Parts: sequence; structure tokens; C-alpha cells
Amino acid sequence: MRIAPAPLALAGSLVVLAACSSTPRAPAPAAPAPATSTAQQAVAVLASASGSRVSGKLTLAPMGDGVHISGDVGGLPPNTPSGFHVHEKGDCSAVDATSAGAHFNPAGSAHGRAGTATHHAGDMDNIVADASGVAKVNVHLRGVTLGGGAANDIANRAVIVHAAADDYHTQPTGNAGARVACGVIKVTR
Repeated sequence: MRIAPAPLALAGSLVVLAACSSTPRAPAPAAPAPATSTAQQAVAVLASASGSRVSGKLTLAPMGDGVHISGDVGGLPPNTPSGFHVHEKGDCSAVDATSAGAHFNPAGSAHGRAGTATHHAGDMDNIVADASGVAKVNVHLRGVTLGGGAANDIANRAVIVHAAADDYHTQPTGNAGARVACGVIKVTR
């Protein structure tokens, strides 16, 4: 005599088997990038662009609420100011340095003077050349980091020197003119 399995017993076995099946899970979201600098130092070697003779070397280091930039830029017109900005792309390959893109602006702000309520993260005050055409750079860029990959990280972006002074209000570039030098910010330690 053959006994058929009870329908409830069979149903219970299926529920247990279904509970053991594995379904693929979505990957956990990536942790946000740190909002503090992870690098200790970077260098930007400025090479001439747009047919200029402007060049220089900058050292960048995290400091307080941002990144301190120091160095020399030579080949500028004597006793004149020049626009000085961090741009969004670390690419100086175009002859006129337009490959560096626009000013670094992760917050989507309007252009303005550094230290005011409205400005790009890459906006800095003009540098001023001395009588021999050399500008001594000593700038503190607030609100940015160096290394770590946060939205405000300036590592692997470009520093641009412009032919004219930034007027701090013309949108989106401050009417600073041609890009006369470009250097990629490269972490060294």
C-alpha cells in the first residue's frame, strides 16, 4: 500500500527550501571620500602656454582649513597683477591650456574673490609680479583638500596663471584673459 505525502508536509518543505535560497544583494554604497587632506605635499610645475614665457614652481601643503600654496612664477610683465586659479582638470596638454577646463567649482558657485561669500573653490587673489617679472606666491586656499578624493580635493587638478588681472566679478572667469602658464598639482608625499 502506497501512502501519498500530506500536502501540508510537502508545502512546509518547499518553504524551508525557499528560505535557504540566496538572492544576490546590491553592493553596499561606497564610503564617502574623506573631507580632509590625505596628502602631505604636492608640487605644480608651471609651463608656459599661449606662446608666453611664463613658468614657475609651486609647492602645496595642507594647512588648517585648506591648502597653502607657495613658490615663484617668472616671465610675467613687470609690476603687474595676473589672475591665478585652480582649474577643474589636471590637463595642460593644449597649447593655450584650455584642456584644464573651467575654474574648479564643485559647489556650482558664481565667480568671485576668495574669502567672500560667493566664489569658486579655485578662485584666488591675483599674484603680482615685481620689477623683474617674478611673482612670489604665498596663498592660503580655504575650503579645499589635498588628496583623499573628496569633492573639494585639488590634487590632480591644474593651476593656471592668466595674462590679465582677475576683476573678481565678471562671470565666469573674472575677465583674466589668456592662460599663460599651466601646471598639474601632483602629490609627492
